[in-house]
Amino acid sequence: MVGMRGWWQDLTDLVLPAECGGCGRARAVLCPACRTRLMGAAPRRVRPVPEPPGLPVVHAAAPYEDEVRAALLAHKERGALVLAGPLGVALAGAVRAGLASGGGRGASVLLVPAPSARRAVRARGHDPARRIALAAAGELRRAGTPARVLAVLRQRRAVADQSGLNSRQRLDNLAGALEVAAGGARLLAEGGRTVLVDDLMTTGASLAEAARALRAAFADVGDMPQAVAGMGGPNGTGDLLSAAVVAASPSSFEINWN
Repeated sequence: MVGMRGWWQDLTDLVLPAECGGCGRARAVLCPACRTRLMGAAPRRVRPVPEPPGLPVVHAAAPYEDEVRAALLAHKERGALVLAGPLGVALAGAVRAGLASGGGRGASVLLVPAPSARRAVRARGHDPARRIALAAAGELRRAGTPARVLAVLRQRRAVADQSGLNSRQRLDNLAGALEVAAGGARLLAEGGRTVLVDDLMTTGASLAEAARALRAAFADVGDMPQAVAGMGGPNGTGDLLSAAVVAASPSSFEINWN
């Protein structure tokens, strides 16, 4: 009887989460209180200080703290894959906020996830940003916005671990590290609004490098001048490129954009 009880517990843990990814409450993917922390407020435009050159306009669903931080880490580092659902809903909200501010509501959307290092994907057993992007695309489609994920960015060289690096060191570490896979620029040009997505923004260095790689790829395709123009603008504020994240550092929410 004891053995059967243990077997049943193991089976239900595969179907139902053992605890909330944010606060640890039993039997909840993300409890109501933690869902409110994640997506109870309207997504906002965020800006790191200092702001890296070339950073697109970024919208975030929530500050990276407390239960939101715990949920993101549980998904990324501890393999709580069921959290991709609510995290994707939060990311979709940030994407919609960016589209609304840029006049792109109703247009088709291409979500381009920031790439993870191959060694990190192997160690974790999954690609967190891509998994959340796929969940966000599904949420956008259910709400009537045509959306799909194009994972066209890849690392062209190895980079050092970002933890422990300041904003300047992160920019130097990532400079020129990303590229668009062959044929990726044409796939993007044939779509709609391009939105870079990631689970988290701290210094903005990763998103700035991803934006640089996208703009470089478009510039290399000579018969798409309109797409290239849309990637431009001061600090990436063109019509075709923006960024959205689930969470951003609390200080990046403090800029008053009104």
